[in-house]
Amino acid sequence: MKAVETVLRNRRPHWVGDGFPVRTLFSHATAGGAISPFLLLHYAGPHEFPPATHPRGVEEHPHRGFETVTIVYQGELEHRDSAGNHGSIGPGDVQWMTAGAGVLHEEFHSQRFAESGGTLEMVQLWVNLPARVKMTPPRYQELRAAEIPTVDLPAGAGTARVIAGDLQGAKGPAQTFTPVYLWDLRLKNGGTTELSLPDGYAAAVVVQRGQLVLNDAESLKPMDVALFRRSGDRITIAAEEDATALLLSGEPIDEPVAAHGPFVMNTHEEIRQAIDDYQAGRFGRMRAEA
Repeated sequence: MKAVETVLRNRRPHWVGDGFPVRTLFSHATAGGAISPFLLLHYAGPHEFPPATHPRGVEEHPHRGFETVTIVYQGELEHRDSAGNHGSIGPGDVQWMTAGAGVLHEEFHSQRFAESGGTLEMVQLWVNLPARVKMTPPRYQELRAAEIPTVDLPAGAGTARVIAGDLQGAKGPAQTFTPVYLWDLRLKNGGTTELSLPDGYAAAVVVQRGQLVLNDAESLKPMDVALFRRSGDRITIAAEEDATALLLSGEPIDEPVAAHGPFVMNTHEEIRQAIDDYQAGRFGRMRAEA
């Protein structure tokens, strides 16, 4: 059994740009290597936006050395980047962007969502890259809800969408540089499930709605994050009411982490190089909208 190491309680909300009211549920600063290869998780919303003429969001900004994973539950987002990628994702869709050697991108509410208004709810997870691939070319994966398999958990406990990794023979569509499991759980009141995970991997459960009990001992409420010890190969989750949660697990990247804003490298020298490269325009340029 993977024992719960600690529980991080919900954080105060803050705004990212003018379109994303987020809580930073964990970060490398708060969790350190305990959750490697994961670096940070923002939970945005649920937040009601009135109709607007212009989309809200975050203007052009750089990244290097890691990946961003955006899961939309409600609303619709639009993405553009300096590698020429442009797309929209809506409820159930996932965007997996590898910044790698460096990319500029922007994230806004879609024009359709801006004009209609409505509820926005999403998660953005940052996944570290090992030193050997930090300078890989940028990559963009747009994973539609229809291509993400859903499995029924034993004993009618609920369902799991398999975004990355595998569960009960279903394999998630996300391509990853290191082994990562990312499961989107829907648990029924009174249901209990046991999930197998590799011994030695980091793991966390992030509660979005409802109340859960982990390993018959630890109670979690919405916005709580349970971090597990690496040793052990399974966890149990019991739902005390209908609940939604994310389970993330991965092979740790036990390398130094040097982080500065949108750059995550291994040394401070590499951070300075990233800043120099960005300022010199080496991350490419955003293409003008058609």
